[in-house]
Amino acid sequence: MNISKVLKPNGFLKVPLRLLSSAAEPQAATKYNGGFCFELSPEQKEMQQMARKFAREEILPKAAELDQKGEYPKEIIRKAWELGLVNSSVPTKYGGTGLNVFDGCLVGEELAYACTGVATAIEANGLAQAPLLLAGNEEQKKEYLGRVVKDNLMCAYCVTEPGAGSDVAGIKTRAEKKGDKYIINGQKMWITNGGVANWYFVLARTNPDPKASAGKAFTGFVVDADTKGITKGRKEWNMGQRASNTCGVTFEDVEVSEKNVLGSEGIGFKVAMGAFDKTRPPVAASAVGLAQRAFDEATKYSLERKTFGIKIADHQAVQFMLAEMAIGIETARLAWMRSAWQRDNGQRNTYFASIAKALAGDVANKCAADAVQIFGGNGFNSEYPVEKLMRDAKIFQIYEGTAQIQRIIIAREHFNAFKELNS
Repeated sequence: MNISKVLKPNGFLKVPLRLLSSAAEPQAATKYNGGFCFELSPEQKEMQQMARKFAREEILPKAAELDQKGEYPKEIIRKAWELGLVNSSVPTKYGGTGLNVFDGCLVGEELAYACTGVATAIEANGLAQAPLLLAGNEEQKKEYLGRVVKDNLMCAYCVTEPGAGSDVAGIKTRAEKKGDKYIINGQKMWITNGGVANWYFVLARTNPDPKASAGKAFTGFVVDADTKGITKGRKEWNMGQRASNTCGVTFEDVEVSEKNVLGSEGIGFKVAMGAFDKTRPPVAASAVGLAQRAFDEATKYSLERKTFGIKIADHQAVQFMLAEMAIGIETARLAWMRSAWQRDNGQRNTYFASIAKALAGDVANKCAADAVQIFGGNGFNSEYPVEKLMRDAKIFQIYEGTAQIQRIIIAREHFNAFKELNS
């Protein structure tokens, strides 16, 4: 399909993004051709270019102001929703664009290039929807996935608590069954989209036995955000990604129908953790988008700024820093592509998803820090873009599993594979 035939005069789509998708439903990013293939399909290139145009024309010009004011990018997200850039993983049978993980990552990297705060707000919908796609029944999917596709509505993954981040098994929120309902009590914290969500995926302890294993103690629920007893906290003023809405959410005697249980009682931990195999590749792609932006800004500046009578790009010290950026970005991009490809081809991608997330997060931080260094004193000033990139980058080593947690997972997967191979 020629993208010029489906674009409006302003360069945006006349048709839903799903018509450009490489598949009506998630499947292999590329067909097996007897070996590795690094070439994007024509449809993927068109999606990538469309997302790039939107990011650089709609998000980039407003990114600094959104960061300074901490404003939620409501109007930008509305436009992104109209173009099909939000809820990209929702299958077409529920009204979504039905992109596979790989194609969604292509789009996500471009959005993150402009502003990872906006990209995180958009991607948070995918995180909340992942447990529903994994364990939800048809009625739940039609209702809650259909809802965010029909209207510009957001949702949130409600798991982290004030005393339980990486230690998910330590969450204290409880859900007690009474008749055909569950009563939820507890407090969640650092919830992306928490203050603007229409519904939440909520993980709560349903087994009162403190010795019960995590695999049997928790249950996942889909909970309407306007349910009586839910209180949304104030928007948190974070170091970076300030366009994203992050807040606490409190549950006080919140009644939820048993119809809103995802899967069955006791499997919530597996559902919540299983979602990360699907969502860590997009997080890695977003980190690569930020790293690419830092690289481009540093390259441009190095070709303009002069010291000792020559452009700083001609100094070997600067060239080496830029070369290191290039090495990190290209490698991290291949890592998210590998993990996304595995997922789309029905392979267990836990190992490579964690590698991609850990590597891309570290690369984003190093590229942003080195960009500030190349800018020198200007890089330390908020009038220049790299200061924001450095602040935005840090969260990639924290959310959706810290850099340290990723290494624990990688080591665990490595040992398991090694023992199996040598048994």
